[in-house]
Amino acid sequence: MTAHIAQTETQPGADPAPAPRVDSEVGPLRTVLLHRPGAELKRLTPRNNDQLLFDGVPWVDRAQEEHDAFAEVLRGRGAEVLLLADLLVDALHDDRARIAGIHSAVDERRLGLDLADALRSHLTSIGPEPLATALMTGMTFEELPAAEGASLVRKMHHPHDFAVAPLPNLLFTRDSSVWVGDRVAITSLALPARDRETALTDLIYAYHPRFHKTGRAYGAHSAPVEGGDVLLLAPGVLAIGVGERTTPAGAESFARSALADGLAHTVLAVPITQERATMHLDTVCTMVDRDAVVMYPAVRDNLDAFPVRSDGAGGVVVGDRLPFLDAAAEAMGIERLRVIDTGLDPVTAEREQWDDGNNTLAVGPGLVVAYERNVETNARLEDAGVEVLRISGSELGSGRGGPRCMSCPIDRAALV
Repeated sequence: MTAHIAQTETQPGADPAPAPRVDSEVGPLRTVLLHRPGAELKRLTPRNNDQLLFDGVPWVDRAQEEHDAFAEVLRGRGAEVLLLADLLVDALHDDRARIAGIHSAVDERRLGLDLADALRSHLTSIGPEPLATALMTGMTFEELPAAEGASLVRKMHHPHDFAVAPLPNLLFTRDSSVWVGDRVAITSLALPARDRETALTDLIYAYHPRFHKTGRAYGAHSAPVEGGDVLLLAPGVLAIGVGERTTPAGAESFARSALADGLAHTVLAVPITQERATMHLDTVCTMVDRDAVVMYPAVRDNLDAFPVRSDGAGGVVVGDRLPFLDAAAEAMGIERLRVIDTGLDPVTAEREQWDDGNNTLAVGPGLVVAYERNVETNARLEDAGVEVLRISGSELGSGRGGPRCMSCPIDRAALV
C-alpha cells in the first residue's frame, strides 16, 4: 500500500488542507480521488463477473499499470492524487469508523447470528490496514475465522462463496460521491453489487481528519442517484441523467437539496436510455471546455431536459421538456453549447461510445484525459482545439468506465 498522502501533508493539530470546492467540470483540477485497482479485482471470475458488473475478467497487474500511468498523467498536470485505500486506512484509526465499516460488511440476515458475531469479533480484532483490505476485497467462507461451533450456514456454502462480497467497482470513484460547491454528496447506488461502496466513502468523509470540516449535500438516500449521472455544467448549473442508475425520484431529491442549499440555481433532469451502453449521462456526454461537450451523435438530437428551479418558497418549479443543448446553454448564460461528435460515422461512433469515447476527464479548460483507443473521437477533439492526454485502458475499461468514471474531483480552481 502506498504512503498515506493525507498524513504526510500536515502537522498535528493543523487544518489538513484548504477547504475544497468544485463548481464546474473543467476548472483546473487541484485534487482528485482515485482508487488503484487491487485484490478485489482478483475475485472476478467468469462465474461472477456479470453479477459484479464487469464485462470480462481483467488482467489485474496490467490494470494497475494502466491506473498508475493515469495517476501520473494527473500529477504531471499539477493535480494532487488521493488514493481511496490510503484514506480508508487513515479513517479506520477512528473507532467510530471501524464500527461503521464492520457494520456495513456483516450481513446478519445472510450469515445468521452466530456466524455474524464471529465475523464481527474477528474484524474488530484486526488493525486498520487488514480491516481496510477485508472491507474492499471481501472474504470467502474459507477465509472466515475458524469456527468455534457448528454452523449450518458455513457448511451449506461452498468455501469460495463470499461471506463478505468484494467491491471491484470501487475503481469508479465518481459514482459514490460528488462534490458540488464546497459540499460533498454521498450518493445512493442502484445495484446490489455496489451497495457497500457508499458506506466506505461515507466513513472516509465522516472520519478522515482531512475532511472533518466538510459539509454535506443531499441528505436523502432513499432513491438512487449515481455520480456518473451528475454534471456540473457551470457554477450553479447541474445536469442529472435519469436512466438505468439514477431514478426520477433520486434526481428530484438531489435537485431539491442542491437548490435549497444554494448550490445551484438550475438543475436539468436529463432522460437517457436505460441500457448498459448508456448507464450514466457521462457515457454519452462530458464537458471538455467551458462551452463545449463531447457527445455521442446518436443522442444529440433527441437528448432532452426538464429544468428544475426553486420557487422561492422552499419548493421547486419543474419546467417543460426542452432540447438539452438549448436548456443547458440558457442556464449557463451562453449563446450555445459547442458539440464535438464521437466518431466520424455511425459504426465508429457506436464503437467508440461503447469504449468510453465520451467519458473524458477535464484537467482544465480545453484539456482532457481520454482512452487512447478512441482514435477518431480524440482526433475530433483536437481538431476542435481540445488537448487530449491519452492513456491506455485495455484492462481498466472492462468494467465499462473511462477516465471520468475513475475519478472524483475534490478541488478545482475557479474558472476566470
